[in-house]
Amino acid sequence: MRRLLARTSFTSALVCAVVAAVLATGVVWWVLTTRASVVAEWLTADPTTGVARFAAVMIGAGLLGVLAGHLATTGTRAHIERASQDLVAVAKRLAAGEARLAPVRSDIAEIDTVSEVMTRRAHDMTKSLAAERDFASDASHQLRTPLTALLMRLEEISLTDDADVVKEEANIAIAQVERLTRVVDDLLGRTRGSGGPAPAVSLDSVIAALQREWQPAFEQARRSVRVRGERGLFVRSTPVALSQVLSTLLENSLVHGRGTVDVHARRSGPSVVVEVSDQGDGVPSAMAPHIFERSVSSGAGGSTGLGLALARDLAESNGGRLDLVQAQPARFALFLSEAETD
Repeated sequence: MRRLLARTSFTSALVCAVVAAVLATGVVWWVLTTRASVVAEWLTADPTTGVARFAAVMIGAGLLGVLAGHLATTGTRAHIERASQDLVAVAKRLAAGEARLAPVRSDIAEIDTVSEVMTRRAHDMTKSLAAERDFASDASHQLRTPLTALLMRLEEISLTDDADVVKEEANIAIAQVERLTRVVDDLLGRTRGSGGPAPAVSLDSVIAALQREWQPAFEQARRSVRVRGERGLFVRSTPVALSQVLSTLLENSLVHGRGTVDVHARRSGPSVVVEVSDQGDGVPSAMAPHIFERSVSSGAGGSTGLGLALARDLAESNGGRLDLVQAQPARFALFLSEAETD
């Protein structure tokens, strides 16, 4: 770039020198034709001296033209060089993986356009990588819960010789495998951008399946889950999303709470509200405003801090809302649109 600018400056100076020489020749011609006596005195009678003086005038005019051309392009060359260096710096930062890139503002359309494209690309790449990281975290969390429940059922089967118990546990395990398959399908649907209105799902059937799924874990902790409220409610949500949100709340109560977990379903205007609470100490006051942020966790039970954030995202993606309506003891409320059934 610097060599190109130098050649451009030289060409510009050369053109200026030629123009200056032509102008000087014109001036000399005008003087010779209109002021011959003055020229004769200046040149003297010695032809050699006269030619030397004339040549000096022409060379001086050419040098002045070169100097003028160089000075005239100095500012432009410096501006283009600075803009080019800034563009190279942006390109190097993009190659190094930096996300926060400020575009070059040089008032040179081509350089500014290239800079805008690079900074926009950096922003898009950052969003894409963040989305991929979030998806990987969400997928691992959504798969971990049903796999853990399935493992508990298999352990129950391995520890009993009662055929009836084995059959019952096997049926529940099959249902959990089917749920796990639906979770995988739902995750794949998210990557393909599938959408559409949420279907109507029976709240009773989802809660009953979760109660059976989590029963061994709560029994092992000498605790129980109580379900009460209105029955026969249908809500707008995918079964996988609704199951995952409520499962996250049950897991949260199992890990961080105490006593009986209360699941209360009721109507509230056009919405259906499912409240999940327990008898533990609840959420610390300092943590309560940030409880749904990613990576916010008390650290108990190996928690990753993804569960509640993911649960809120799933609720919102199905047109609902998940709130912490009471911190101590903790009471979470899931709001969903009621679905009309025939």
